[in-house]
Amino acid sequence: MINQDIKDKSVELWRSSIPHISIDSVVFGFLNNQLNVLLLKLKEEENWILPGGYLQKDESIDDAAKRILYERSGADKIFLNNFCVFGDLNRSEEYFKDYPDDLWHKQRFITIGYYALVDQTKVKPVPDNFTDRCEWMPVNALPRLVMDHETIIKEALSTLREHISYKPIGYNLLPETFTLPELQGLYEAILEEKLNRGNFYRKMMRYDILIKLDQQRRGGAYKAPDLYKFDEAKYKKALSGLNW
Repeated sequence: MINQDIKDKSVELWRSSIPHISIDSVVFGFLNNQLNVLLLKLKEEENWILPGGYLQKDESIDDAAKRILYERSGADKIFLNNFCVFGDLNRSEEYFKDYPDDLWHKQRFITIGYYALVDQTKVKPVPDNFTDRCEWMPVNALPRLVMDHETIIKEALSTLREHISYKPIGYNLLPETFTLPELQGLYEAILEEKLNRGNFYRKMMRYDILIKLDQQRRGGAYKAPDLYKFDEAKYKKALSGLNW
């Protein structure tokens, strides 16, 4: 039997949102050398979903993506990239086949895919009325996902790997200060391959987006590595595709 909350939300969405357009975001975080993705578990199910939602009649697509992510994570300063559109026949309708035909969620939806890069330590995942958990999951050990959400994650990761070859990655995923081994660990987690340390360091220095600090990471058994931070202005210039 259909949940009353879903019925009420369906009525509300018919009034406030644009039909047939949804937004799903793949939110990447990085912690302990592990690349993770933010997922929600549906109530009374073992299935998980991406944080997503619908485009309201009075907002832009980018604003909708930012709003949805803020509602799920509390993150309001995030890097968002629109990377693909997903519109296969029955990509969403089949999941709601047992629900009434006039349910908003059962209509055919074309979803706009975004990927987001966030500092995982600053995000507080928040479930909604239809989910009971919102958690970080390793991107290489995903649980069972609904609809085409696994495909969306794989496409987002593929796009991120493509972008990493000519744009900087790390400003939103790492803490404010970090070591070069920590930055290399991030790249290796995304690419799922080991990188030559010397080649990686030289490449990063050529990009001229790092500021070396007069500080070291203390507490290890070996020589304390230097700490760095990103030069925000140069990083944003590089991110826009200039000077690369």
